[in-house]
Amino acid sequence: MSRIGKKPVVIPAGVEVKFENGVVTVKGPKGELTQPVDVKLVSVAVEGNEVIVTRDSDVKEKREAHGLYRSLIHNMVVGVSEGFEKKLELVGVGYRAEKKGDTLVLNLGYSHPIEMKDPEGITTEVPSQTDITVKGIDKAEVGNYAAVIRQHRKPEPYKGKGIRYSDEYVRRKAGKAGAKA
Repeated sequence: MSRIGKKPVVIPAGVEVKFENGVVTVKGPKGELTQPVDVKLVSVAVEGNEVIVTRDSDVKEKREAHGLYRSLIHNMVVGVSEGFEKKLELVGVGYRAEKKGDTLVLNLGYSHPIEMKDPEGITTEVPSQTDITVKGIDKAEVGNYAAVIRQHRKPEPYKGKGIRYSDEYVRRKAGKAGAKA
């Protein structure tokens, strides 16, 4: 039995979960999310203040889907009640970020600034010139947008310059042998 799949998802106050026609809909104070569920693999039941995901056999596909759908539903419930955020840091001389309306402007040492318009449902905040916070209710979209931002200048191993997650450790390499630092 899936250790994650057999745990019920607790629904906090102010959050409403519905399962109709193979689609789970979660409404909360921060917004609404939907997720289609393959009813051939798992069944979803909303009982009181819990969502229970079950499967009817131990076929490999059903075992895989059991924990997956439970995690997706859990992330939807957490997203509409609390939301998700990813924090990024800019490391490097002259690397800066600023917010102009709903556009994130990055100066990363290129000959031009990089302008990125926030996708629908996601907001970015720039508390300081070297910090970026990506917020939203969909965990996958928040992580994806943070990865897109990071992609513009990944951290490099020699000087450690680039955009990194706040909890990311960049393993440093020694430079050329005999070179003075």
